[in-house]
Amino acid sequence: VGALTTHVIGQGVVSYLEQKLDQIPLVRSIYLTMKGMTDILNFRSRFGQSTVVAFPFPRDGLWALGFVMGNAPPVLQVSSIDRLLMVFVPTAIHPFTGYLAFVPEKQVQPLNLPAEDAMKIEFSAGLYKPAPGWLQPPHA
Repeated sequence: VGALTTHVIGQGVVSYLEQKLDQIPLVRSIYLTMKGMTDILNFRSRFGQSTVVAFPFPRDGLWALGFVMGNAPPVLQVSSIDRLLMVFVPTAIHPFTGYLAFVPEKQVQPLNLPAEDAMKIEFSAGLYKPAPGWLQPPHA
């Protein structure tokens, strides 16, 4: 009971303080930047187990890194030939914004790249260099 009460009260206090900080222009921008950076720490719980893939996006001829989040819902499985996957494509600078693409499984190329390294590539605009062999299919 004590832990639950502390959690509820703590959330209320944090919410109240965020509302107050949001009213101060300079502080708001600094706070939002810092909050976005700390959200990266939650990355493992959200994307850490996802398969990193490359696929044509936003059109054929261009490629993007993405995270397979699972199969598309049955209502979107319109083709009996190829199953659609839900692939999240993060956008810089905040790791939890991006596009959710529904991609035919045959167009998805799994990569030998840990999720954390994929995010480092994304947010460094390609300056981060992962270990050699990351463009190869994952080891079975």
